Amino acid sequence: MNQRLTSAVFRLTVVLVTAGFCLVGAGGSGLAGSLALVAALLGLGGVAYALVQAAAGTELDRYDTADVAAAVPAGPVVAAVVALVFLDATAGEVQALGGLLGLAGMLNYFLRPVYQLLYSLASRVAGA
Repeated sequence: MNQRLTSAVFRLTVVLVTAGFCLVGAGGSGLAGSLALVAALLGLGGVAYALVQAAAGTELDRYDTADVAAAVPAGPVVAAVVALVFLDATAGEVQALGGLLGLAGMLNYFLRPVYQLLYSLASRVAGA
């Protein structure tokens, strides 16, 4: 399968699972959907982005062979967008939304062989 496609699918998985963890953690802490939660998640995304930029070119960057670190800051931003859409959610609903995001991320991860099969079939049809 195309390496760029494989990398993009994996980065999407990282973003969705990270967003899921953010919302599950917030809901588990008793935080309901609010503008304060949205601001906190956006702030967390900003901090994660700053840490990724600070680690660029360092020893830690050498171990990130799949370029996963660059996708991590998008997770809290996606979680903030979901929290903004469901602004009146209770803490349990925020936690459930996080679980759904994590589930979507893992479903994306487990469907990678299907994506590879479809890509191979489309390549053969286009080549024929």
